Amino acid sequence: MSTFAPAPGAAPVSRQLLTQAGMEARLMLRNGEQLLLAVVIPVIVLVGSVRGVERVGFDLDGRPIDVLTPGVLALAVMSTAFTSLAIATGFERRYGVLKRLGTAPLSRATLLGGKVLALLLVEVFQFAVIGGVGLAMGWSGPSGAGGELLLVLAALFGTAAFASLGMLLAGSLRAEATLAAANLVYLLLLAGGAVILPATLYGGLGDVVRWLPSGALGEAVRSACDGALAVRDLGVLLAWTVLGSALTARTFKWE
Repeated sequence: MSTFAPAPGAAPVSRQLLTQAGMEARLMLRNGEQLLLAVVIPVIVLVGSVRGVERVGFDLDGRPIDVLTPGVLALAVMSTAFTSLAIATGFERRYGVLKRLGTAPLSRATLLGGKVLALLLVEVFQFAVIGGVGLAMGWSGPSGAGGELLLVLAALFGTAAFASLGMLLAGSLRAEATLAAANLVYLLLLAGGAVILPATLYGGLGDVVRWLPSGALGEAVRSACDGALAVRDLGVLLAWTVLGSALTARTFKWE
């Protein structure tokens, strides 16, 4: 007769991380508001901006679809890594979810790592949908394998920068204030942050908006799709990541 011995203990950290990331990603995509921010709005912006630019007659350096699709991919990163993360984390904090998870066998570092990995999983889905719509509209796509790798690099830098700022917002404000602030910042950066349109179209403000995380991400993604490494813009994103992470570490409250 075989003997069964109990084996108490937490699962390996890698399994905890993947399980948490999968749950976070499913929750984000099942939520109607989050799905709207992640996919629906970027697709509408892509189609509308291409049609609108063709009528307005902006002086773009290339075909509208080739200039605007990378910008909308950058917008997708911003919407998920900043707005969605801030709102979801803010309400998790309000309802005590973070407090309970923080005292579970799942460590706080693994919890945060799961959130970041979930963002990347959602962004893969976003890029597949938005990129597919762009290709259907005539987008030429990234410039070879090098362009694809640079696009991934830009997305990672942008995710880190906006996630740190999103966590800063969620950990220092009440949930309702986080909801309002995250949506307001999103709309302001969407309208004037050089995320969709190149910074050169902003005239004298172009050099200013490139220092914003939205402008740096937009320029980095556009350069990546052209096969160029935007060192300056990646450096700006790294600086925002360091600043946001440092402030989050000092101000974040788990309850």
